[in-house]
Amino acid sequence: MASNTHVLDQYSDSLMPSSSTGHPRLVQAKAATPTLDLPALQSASRVLQDYFAKDSQTIPDVGDLLALPGAPSSASYSIFPDDYRVPFQKRRLIGIPEGLFQFYNTTDVVSHMGLLSEIDRVWVAIDHKLFLWDYVEGQDLSSFVDQPDVITHVAIVTPKPGVFVDDINYLLVLCTPLTVILLGVSATDAMAPNHKSRKEIRLFDLDMSIPCDVEMVSVAGTADGRILMAGSQDGHLYELHYQEKEGWFGRRVQLINHSVSSVQSFFPRFTTPRAEDRIVSVVSDASRNLFYTLTANSIISVYHPTSNKSIQLIQTVQNLYKLAQDKAPGSPAITPKHFNIIALHVITQEESRSGLQLMAITTNGVRLFFSSSASFGFYPGGNAQQGQRTLQLAHVRLPPANLLHPDVQSNPYFPSGAGYNARHAQPPQTPRPYVISGLENSVYAAGLTIAAQPGDTEGTDFLLCMSPDLTRIGALGQTPSQPLQPPATSFGAGAGPQRPPLTERAALLAIPGRTWGMAALTRPKSIIALAGAESNTPMPVVTNELAYQFLEPVRQFLILTNVGITILAKRRALDWLRDVIEEVQAEGNVQPIIDFRDSFGRDQTCAMLLALASGNTFLEFGEQVAGGSTINLAPELTNVAKQAFYDCGERPMWAERMTYGTSDGSGTALFSGRREGFALYFARLTRPVWKSKLIKASTSGPQSNIPEDVLVMVQRNLFALNTFLEGNPHLFHSATGDYSGARAAPASDQEAWKAEQKSVAELQALLARTIEGISFFILLIDHRINELIGQTDAATQKLMSTMTFEELITGQNGVAASRALVNVIIDQQIGQQIAVDTISDILQTRCGSFCSTDDVMLYKAKESVRRAVESRNPAERQNYLGESLRLFMKGARIIEFDKLREVIGDYQQLDFAKGAVELPLYCADALDGDGLGKEYWQTVPTLETSISADGQASGSTIASDPRKIAWERRTQCYDLVLDSLEVFETKTGSGSDAAERVRVHAYDLAFANSDEIFHSRLYEWLISRGLADELLEMRPVYLQAHLQREPRTLDKYQLLWQFYVKDGQPLRAAEVLATLAESSEFPLSLSQRIEYLTLAVGNAKSHPVSAGGKHESAITFLTDLEEKLEVSQVQLEIFHTLSPRLQAQPSDSDLRAKVELLECGLFNITELYQVYANPYDLPTIKLLILHVSQHQDESLVKDIWNRLFQETVQGVPPGEALDRIQAKVVPLGQRFYRSDSGFPFRHIARLLVEFQLAHTNAVPPGWVPRLLAQCGVPCAEIWDVLHQMYESQVPPFSSQPAVQTLSAAICVLFQDWLEAEKHTPGEYFPADRIDSAVELYLRELEAGDARKTTREGYERIRRELRRFW
Repeated sequence: MASNTHVLDQYSDSLMPSSSTGHPRLVQAKAATPTLDLPALQSASRVLQDYFAKDSQTIPDVGDLLALPGAPSSASYSIFPDDYRVPFQKRRLIGIPEGLFQFYNTTDVVSHMGLLSEIDRVWVAIDHKLFLWDYVEGQDLSSFVDQPDVITHVAIVTPKPGVFVDDINYLLVLCTPLTVILLGVSATDAMAPNHKSRKEIRLFDLDMSIPCDVEMVSVAGTADGRILMAGSQDGHLYELHYQEKEGWFGRRVQLINHSVSSVQSFFPRFTTPRAEDRIVSVVSDASRNLFYTLTANSIISVYHPTSNKSIQLIQTVQNLYKLAQDKAPGSPAITPKHFNIIALHVITQEESRSGLQLMAITTNGVRLFFSSSASFGFYPGGNAQQGQRTLQLAHVRLPPANLLHPDVQSNPYFPSGAGYNARHAQPPQTPRPYVISGLENSVYAAGLTIAAQPGDTEGTDFLLCMSPDLTRIGALGQTPSQPLQPPATSFGAGAGPQRPPLTERAALLAIPGRTWGMAALTRPKSIIALAGAESNTPMPVVTNELAYQFLEPVRQFLILTNVGITILAKRRALDWLRDVIEEVQAEGNVQPIIDFRDSFGRDQTCAMLLALASGNTFLEFGEQVAGGSTINLAPELTNVAKQAFYDCGERPMWAERMTYGTSDGSGTALFSGRREGFALYFARLTRPVWKSKLIKASTSGPQSNIPEDVLVMVQRNLFALNTFLEGNPHLFHSATGDYSGARAAPASDQEAWKAEQKSVAELQALLARTIEGISFFILLIDHRINELIGQTDAATQKLMSTMTFEELITGQNGVAASRALVNVIIDQQIGQQIAVDTISDILQTRCGSFCSTDDVMLYKAKESVRRAVESRNPAERQNYLGESLRLFMKGARIIEFDKLREVIGDYQQLDFAKGAVELPLYCADALDGDGLGKEYWQTVPTLETSISADGQASGSTIASDPRKIAWERRTQCYDLVLDSLEVFETKTGSGSDAAERVRVHAYDLAFANSDEIFHSRLYEWLISRGLADELLEMRPVYLQAHLQREPRTLDKYQLLWQFYVKDGQPLRAAEVLATLAESSEFPLSLSQRIEYLTLAVGNAKSHPVSAGGKHESAITFLTDLEEKLEVSQVQLEIFHTLSPRLQAQPSDSDLRAKVELLECGLFNITELYQVYANPYDLPTIKLLILHVSQHQDESLVKDIWNRLFQETVQGVPPGEALDRIQAKVVPLGQRFYRSDSGFPFRHIARLLVEFQLAHTNAVPPGWVPRLLAQCGVPCAEIWDVLHQMYESQVPPFSSQPAVQTLSAAICVLFQDWLEAEKHTPGEYFPADRIDSAVELYLRELEAGDARKTTREGYERIRRELRRFW
C-alpha cells in the first residue's frame, strides 16, 4: 500500500447499506436482462479459470513442504497467546446424559466408552449393557443388553456387500473377554428438533457371534467389509470372517488368526512373538486397500488383503528410533524414554498428492511421516515384498518447544503492533513453556493434528493442536518484507531450501475430564461432493482453507472424555478477520486490518472482506450444513468490512511497455485488490460447478450430475454477492480523495480505471448470468430433465451429453441448447392445457437471459376484463380478473395512465380489490424503474404532501428537478389506490357484508405492500380522515419511519410518541416527548411543555431494566428529564409570580417581554436566576432555585433569609409578627427542609430565637420549637440546635434570661416530643439522654415563681420518662 494513514479512518461514513436476505430456492431476476454479450462473459470466465489455477498453486502440498532437499526434519511453529491466532477453539461441551448414571448402581461396575462418529454416537459399555448416545440430539440413548459378558470394546465397520439386507449400512463389532458379536446398524439421515442433521439408527440382531480365547482390543474394517483386529493377551492379528450362510468349507462366522495360521509358513517370526512385539493397533487405509499394524515396540507392518480369508504382508518397518535419530541428529525430543508410537494415522490420497501415506505420532509429539514416493529418497530400514512400493520414513516433524501453558493461553498477552504472522516479532518468551511428554490419544484430518495428554491438574487433559500456518507456507502476495521467523530448528539439515519449510500454528488447550476417544466430525455428504469436483478443474490442496472456507463449515473434532464431548473447531482465516472487523468497529483501531492484510496479502484479504460484507452460507463459526441460508454480519460490521474492502484494495495502476526505437507505447492494467478480491471470491464460489458436466448417463436416461443442494448453496452465495455489489456500485470507482488537490488523475491511471471497470462489469454480468443459469438448471431438474432432453433433437442431445456448466453460461452451444429446452417446456405446457404465459413468466422472472418470449399484449388483459364483466359465474369472473391483472402487470411499463385509470375504474365496479390496489402499486414501481421518483422523495424533505379532506394531495415540490416527472408518475398511481379505497369505503354504506369484505381486503392489500412511499401517502390520507387512533393501534411497518420523516410537525411528534408507547418502547417515547418539550419550532405554552416533560418522565420510568441493554443510559436520561422537569416547574412558578405584577404594571414593556419569553421555551436554572429571580428580587424564587440546583452558597442563602425576616417583621407589632413569621417560614420549611441550599435550618432557628429573645413577653416559650416542628424538622435536631445555643455562652445567648428562655423552649419541646412518642412511637427517642439533660436543666434553672412552670414541666417529663422508659 502506498499509504496506510487513510485506511478505514472513517469506516462507517458515506457508505450505502448493503442488504442480503434469504431468498427463494430459485431467485428472481431484479430487472430485465440485456442482450447477451458472450465475448464479455467468456472473458470473465477466463478470469475465473486463472484463479482456479492460482488457488491450486497458492498453498503447497504438505508432502512437498516435507520433501525439501537438505531438510529431513523440521520444527518451525507459530505460537501466539491471543485468541485471534489460536488455531483451534473449544466450541462447546456436551455433557453425558443423566440417564446413564442410573446404571452405575454398584461400586464394581466395569465401564468403557468410545466414539462412533460415522453414526453420530458414543458407545458406553456398563458391564454387559451397551448404550449408544446420540450426541447430536443431546440425551437420546439406544441400548443392547441381550448378551451376558462384560463389553470391553466396540467398533463400527462397513459390511460386505450382498451379505445383509440393504437397510444395514454399518456393522457394530462388540468385543468381550469371551466373544465377538456382530450387530447390524441401519443409519439414516434425519433432522433434529434443533434443525441439525442427525442419524436415526436401528439395531439388528444378526445372530452372529463367535467365542474367542483372547480379548480383542483394536478393530478395523476395510472398504470391502473385512474385519481385522488385535488380540489383547497374545498380540496376534485376527480376522473376523463372516458370510451370508453356512457352507461346506466354512461356518457363518469364523475367527482367523493370521499370526499363526496361513501367514506362519511365510513369516516364521510370528510364531512366538515377544511381549514388546505384540500388536496394539490396527488401522485401515481404505483408499489404498491396505492396513497397518503397530506393535508395542513401535514396529509398523503393512498388509494387503488378498483373497477372501488371506492377507499379504507387504513390509515391516522397524528400527524407527534409529531412523528418526538419523533424520534429526541431536534433537532432545528423540530419546529412548519417550520414543513410543501411540497411534498411526492414514494420509489419504486426496490429502497429499506427493505420496505421503502414513503419519505416526509418539508420546512426546514427534510425528513421523511415511511416503511410498521415490521423491523422498531411499529408505534402507525395512524389508518388502518384490513388486511393491516400499513405505519410507520421509520426514521427522519435531514437537513445538515453546508451547504456552493453557493458563497463559487463556490470559493473552498482546504485544503492540502484533501482526498475523511472523512478519511481526513474536511475543516475549513465556516463563511457563510447556513440554509435551505423555500423549495418549490423537486424531489427524486434512493436515490438522490434535493429540491429548493428562494435564497438570486433576480431572483435566491438555490438547496439543496443530495446523499449517498458511501465512508462512503460502504464496499469498504478502507485503515483501523480511520475516522474523521464530526459532525453527531443522536437525540434520543441509543447505537451506528455496521453498519455505512447513510451519504450523500450535496451541495447547485445556479440557475437562480424561480423554477416551477423538474423531473428526463427520462432514455432510454434499460437502464431500464439493471436494470431489471434476478432475479437469485444478483443485486446491485440502489444507488450503482459504479456498474452501466459503464452501464448507468449519472443521470440527470430537473429544470424548469422562465428562462429555468437547467439540473443538478449527478457526479459519475468515474467523480471524471477522474478529478483527469486530475489534475495529468496537475500538476504532484499524491497525489489526493492516496487519491482517500484510499477513494474508491484499487480494486474499479483499476476497474475505467481500465475503464478510456480502454474507455467506458458512460465515458463522458453528454448526452448519451445505445449502443453509445466507448469514450476514450486523449492519455496523458490514459497513466496516465494506470500507476495509475499499481501502485495502488500493487503486489500479497502469504498467507502460515502451517499444525500443519508437515513440509508441502500450501497457497493461494492474488491477486493484477490489477487482482481484471480487474475482477470487467469485471463482471460489463457482469452482464446485464451473467445469462440471451438467448431466450423467443412468439407466433411466440423463440425470443431473451436480447435486441440487450444491447448486442451491452456490446460488445463495452468488446471489448475496450480487445483491451487495448492486447496492454498492461505488466500490469500483475512484474516490474523490485518491488524487490530491485539483490535479486530475494522470492519463495512464485513467486507463487503468477504465480497464478495471470494464473487467468488473464483465465479471458482474457473468455473476448475474450464473445466478440465472443455476435457476434455469434447477428448473430443468424440476421438469424432469431426462424427459426434456429426450424430446429435443439429436444435435441438442449430443450437446447436452458433454456440456459443462461453464458452456451453458458462456458458450453459444449453451444458448442454443437452452432455447431448445425452453421450447420443449413450453410445448409440454401447451399439451397439458396450461397457459404459455405461466412458464414464460417463471422463465423471465427467474432466468430472463435464458429465454426470449414476446411481451404479453395488453388486449389479452382487456379481453379478460370484458369476459369478467359478462360472466355470471363468480368463480369464473374472479379467474378472468386474476388473469387480466397478471397480464396488465406484465405490460406495466408500457401501459398509459389514462388506460390504467380506466382499468382501475372497471376493477372498482367489479369489486376486484386485488387489482384495484396491486396494479397501480405495481405500475408505480415499473414506471419508476430507475428509482428517480423514489430518490426524489427521499432527498427532498419539503416534498411532504398533505391529503386534504377531499382526498386530493397538496404539497410543495421543486419544479426544476428533473426527477419530479418520475415522482409525479408515482403519485398518480398512488392516488388511484387511495381513490379505490374511498370507493370501497363508500360502498359499505349500503350495509352489505360483501362490500365490507371487499373493503377489508383492499385495506389488507394496501398495508401488505412493501412500498414505503405509498405507505407514507396512505398514512397521511388516513390521518386526514380522522383515523389516527386506528392507525396507532395497527402500527403498520412503515408508520414509525413516516412519523420520523422530514419535515417534522407537531402532529407527527404527537403520534410518534404515542406510537412508541403502544409499541412497548417507553424510552423512545420519552425521547420524543423531551424533544417536544424543548422544541422552539412549535408554539407551545409553558404548561404544555411541562406536561410533555411529565409524560416523558413517566415513560422513562416505565423503561424495563434490561430492554436493549440501555439501562445505564436510560437512568442518566431519566435523571436529566427529572432535573429539567424541576427547573420547568421553577419557571412556571416564576411565571405565576410575575403575571400578577404584569397586570399591575401593564406599561412595563421589559417585564411583558420577559414574561412572554417564559412561554416560548425552557430556560436552564442559571438563566432563571440571572434573568428573573435576581433582577426582579424574588426571594422565594431564589430559595427555590438554590434548592433545585443544590447550589451551596451559605452567605447568599443566609442573606436571603435575613431579608425575608426583616421584611416580615418590619413595622409590625410583635403579636402580628409572630403570625407573619409562621405564615412565611412554615411553608418554606415544609418545602425546602433537608436542603441546606434553600433552608439553612440552624440559621433560621437562630433568627427565630433572636426574635423571641427580643420579644420575650410577646412570644410563648414553645413558639420556636413548635414552629420548627411544623416545618418538618425532627425533635432531635431541634433539641440539638437549641441545646447548642443554651451551651454556647455567646451573645445574645450568654445572658441568664436568654439561657432561661432557651431552657423553657427546650422544656416545651420535650413535653411535645414525649406526648408524640406516647401516642405514636418513633424510630429514635433518646430517653436516657433526655433524662440526663433534664437533670442538667433543672440544676441550672433559676429559682422562683418565674420559672415555676418550666420546673414543673421538667419534673413531669422526668416522672414520665422513668415511668414509661
